[in-house]
Amino acid sequence: MAWQELTDRFLGLIIHVVNHSANSRNIQITAESRDDLVAEVFLSWIEKDFAVLRRFRGQSSLATYLTVVARRVIIRRLSQLRLPLHSSQALGAVHAEESRPSSFTPEDLEELHTSLQFLSDSEATAVRMFHLEGKSYLDIGHQIGMPENSVGPMLSRARTKIRNRSSSESNK
Repeated sequence: MAWQELTDRFLGLIIHVVNHSANSRNIQITAESRDDLVAEVFLSWIEKDFAVLRRFRGQSSLATYLTVVARRVIIRRLSQLRLPLHSSQALGAVHAEESRPSSFTPEDLEELHTSLQFLSDSEATAVRMFHLEGKSYLDIGHQIGMPENSVGPMLSRARTKIRNRSSSESNK
């Protein structure tokens, strides 16, 4: 009964975290994918005899704690999919069938390489390794000499720079 109450209480929050995490990374997900991600979050809570829930120390609200846990699970799963972002869409949303680097057209690759010139060396390397080579955050971190946890935020900032540059050029 307690598990049912917990899942009922936080289901809406977890759905919101899934949608927000995907949207903030410009990834379109289907309802089925969203449901799968929500299920993965709930499974993470019960793994190893509810270890995640037992680690809660009350230093924040339970909702905040579960949101952080959920976001980590979701981001890890989305990064495992290694979805490249189409340069021609200003690194916008893509579909799963476009998840292979080979889906880039020569024009897309040319535009992406042009965009990489406006990033720092480490940002350009990270974008290239993640989106074109399909490397993991761990591999990228080792290559550019930064912690694995810092790679995601760096990629996010780099994509934002590319999108901002692309949108400012299209407004000209």
